[in-house]
Amino acid sequence: MTYKPIIATLGYIYCRERNCVLMIHRNARADDLHLGKYNGLGGKVERDEDVGSCMVREIREEAGIEVTQMRMAGTISWPGFGKNGEDWFGFIFLVTGWTGEPSEANAEGALEWVELERLLAGDVPLWEGDKHFLPLIFGSGKPTFHGVMPYSNGQPEGWNYSVEE
Repeated sequence: MTYKPIIATLGYIYCRERNCVLMIHRNARADDLHLGKYNGLGGKVERDEDVGSCMVREIREEAGIEVTQMRMAGTISWPGFGKNGEDWFGFIFLVTGWTGEPSEANAEGALEWVELERLLAGDVPLWEGDKHFLPLIFGSGKPTFHGVMPYSNGQPEGWNYSVEE
């Protein structure tokens, strides 16, 4: 079967003290697949841009800030993740430098600084699968990872990954 995923970016933005992360609380649209969940910022890669440029653009559009420093934390293939079972492939970024003042909300929902400890403990509503890869983004050493997380009916069916040495 040919794999033709939707290519996207997903970014996690550290606050200046690096003890909290800017998240979007997807609470603005009743038809949102992510309704009620907290998520990083990001979106689909456009035809004429690279993944880094996409991440910068998405953060500018969604939070109103300019990225000055980021690193790719990893990639994840999400077969079956979409509303109609579409496959997604995400480039995951950790943003460590930015300028400006984040917006309070956007068309998808409220932007909130979430304490890293609460995020990693799952104290905010997340996609079930996020608990598997968030520690890889924020953990000690932070190796670049590449994972596969198949989804069915809105739930992850598995998780496996490798890390770059």
